[in-house]
Amino acid sequence: MANRIFSLLLLLCAGNLIAQNTSVTNIEPRVEALLAKMTVEEKIGQLTQMPGDISTGTDVAKDDLLNQIRTGKLGSILSHTNFQNKITMQRVATKETRLGIPLVFGFDVIHGYKTIFPIPLAQAATWEPDLVERIERIAAEEASADGQNWTFSPMVDISRDPRWGRNMEGSGEDPYLGSLIGVARVRGFQGNDLAANNTVAACAKHYAGYGFVEAGREYNTVDMSEQRLRELILPPFEAVAKAGSATFMNAFNTLNGTPASMNKHLVTDILRGEWTWKGLVVSDWNSFGEVIVHGAAADEEDASAKCLGAGSDMDMAGGTFQKGMKKALDNGKVTQAQLDEAVRRVLRFKFMLGLFDDPFRYLDPKRREATLFKEEYRKTAREAAAKSMVLLKNDGGLLPLNPAGPFKKIAIIGPLVDSRTYKDYMSFWTLGLGTPYYDSTKVITPAMALKPALEALGFQVTVAGVNLTAASDEAAFKDAIQASKDADLIIACVGERGLDCGESRSVSDINLPRGQERLLKIATLNGNRPTVMVLFNSRPLTFQWANENIESILVAWQPGFETGNALTDILTGKVNPGGKLPVTFPYSLGQVPIYYNALNTGRPQEKQGQMWTSGYLDGPATPAYPFGFGLSYTTFAYEAPKVNKTKIKSGETLEVSVTVTNTGKIAGSETVQCYIRDLVADISRPLKELKGFEKITLAPGEKRTVKFKITENDLAYWNTEAKRKADPGKFKVFTGGNSRDVQEVEFSLEK
Repeated sequence: MANRIFSLLLLLCAGNLIAQNTSVTNIEPRVEALLAKMTVEEKIGQLTQMPGDISTGTDVAKDDLLNQIRTGKLGSILSHTNFQNKITMQRVATKETRLGIPLVFGFDVIHGYKTIFPIPLAQAATWEPDLVERIERIAAEEASADGQNWTFSPMVDISRDPRWGRNMEGSGEDPYLGSLIGVARVRGFQGNDLAANNTVAACAKHYAGYGFVEAGREYNTVDMSEQRLRELILPPFEAVAKAGSATFMNAFNTLNGTPASMNKHLVTDILRGEWTWKGLVVSDWNSFGEVIVHGAAADEEDASAKCLGAGSDMDMAGGTFQKGMKKALDNGKVTQAQLDEAVRRVLRFKFMLGLFDDPFRYLDPKRREATLFKEEYRKTAREAAAKSMVLLKNDGGLLPLNPAGPFKKIAIIGPLVDSRTYKDYMSFWTLGLGTPYYDSTKVITPAMALKPALEALGFQVTVAGVNLTAASDEAAFKDAIQASKDADLIIACVGERGLDCGESRSVSDINLPRGQERLLKIATLNGNRPTVMVLFNSRPLTFQWANENIESILVAWQPGFETGNALTDILTGKVNPGGKLPVTFPYSLGQVPIYYNALNTGRPQEKQGQMWTSGYLDGPATPAYPFGFGLSYTTFAYEAPKVNKTKIKSGETLEVSVTVTNTGKIAGSETVQCYIRDLVADISRPLKELKGFEKITLAPGEKRTVKFKITENDLAYWNTEAKRKADPGKFKVFTGGNSRDVQEVEFSLEK
């Protein structure tokens, strides 16, 4: 894995690989010929996208879609589910308009299309980019068979604030891991040919800085240095740009006072300039119109001029270009050349998708019938859900559940035992799957799978769900409490509802919600009864009492359709947990933001309570669980890392090796992680930075040596002058099973 990752990063530097690999030929002459025939109104129409039958944003006033298509007022539809309607719309666009330009249909395919997989943050917890690519390949198969050509994914925003609702959509807090997962998603969606009828175009979002909204509040302000932007936020965007992501999406937020949709530095200078990326930039839902609300534009004319002038192309949902672009052109605020260049990118995009050669290539009813909900897709969903689960605690080896052990009677309790409401086990982003947007009969709940599996092993099992509301009290816990009293062991399924997860789902409190800590205390008789807490969550949560009183804690995330089967695989030991956290879990809300790759302070705290150091009077400065953490049912021993040389010169490669042994009694998977620290630089550098990882599977007693390669580029950083450099001097390299529990060795870079 380590060498494959190193090679992948080198390969990405070669340019936009995927987007250029299309079976459609002679695109540019065809684009120019069509552009020459278009009126200004038709050009503005191609830059306009309107929503279909699902709303994922603020209310939008729009004319009848068919009328807008027929009159050339729009060139793209998003969030439309009705398959037959899409055929009708495409027929109108290609047969009843002057130029017959086909529509492109976009959709938010976030963690599966019809077959629902674990949320993206959970997928990142597998630390398996190849598995993530397989997931998105299936999502692309289903979405394209249902008439979608374009997905608004991957979200590659880095975030350090668990209050932000869209944590679930990304890959966590680290730009290296986030880059690899983002590239895997692009490859899965786009395959080797954008014009193939089983691929969809990817859209990297939200460009840029959206994960750093102040107070973790959706759509809020972002303010950061250029150094932090380039060091932390932009690497995943650059990686997916160079991997060929066909499109990018503007962020909602302002960045240092300028709305991202009209931020020329982001779009023209960096994305199109430094990275030489050639694709289409689409706004987020009405983000062009919202620059007026931000106070950065006077009206639709001004907003149109500023967003187009920054290098953005397509107006999603707001109709800002429809209202203001012609005025901006007539009044000289935009040029014909600027308008034409944006239209070229839209037309080029449609040619690359093969829509001009066959507008109905994604609208084949027979293929749709044969593709959606394949049983083999659910096998991958089950595998992914199990691999994403992270074992945080397992005192006394309570798990896996053993029928030969001391526990015979098991109570499975909690609000998320057998829920059929609130999109539980999934998220807000499961769109278009029936009324209201998903088919709950497709979900295997914990009760459906775990109860019969445990009974087959000889356990006596009682299931007692809890109907939690914000005002719930002990009366709501009655059945669960009684079941717990009669049991030897409790499995408590708690956490967030599915509708707590996604856009516009920010929270001000990340503690276990809706009185569930009180439920745990009562049901477990204040911690004296052995308990497994299964946490269904979309973000890091805090649960101090459970950390101190519950023996086993398993982070299950929002696992998707195969929730119950995957959970059963883990709890019974059919699958040995191997997931690792892609994001730090705080001890308390007051620590937020807390993350592994922090800078040192001038007064670091060595122990809690130490005065005149950087800490808290009322709690630890360290997290509950660090980035990269995750236990197994077996144990792994790490030897000290070794380097092949203690000094490297510019252009040379350092080889780091570490030997890992499975010291337990069963086979297990371990993600071996490699971090570095620059001890002296022109500016303060992080305490640790992830530079490599490899997931290995070892039999009991098996030993393996994992090797990582560190180059001068891995040691480089962005300085305050926006220049990337590597300083000569001493470095540390760390290896271990998480970002906290590591061993180290020093080396030097010489110029």
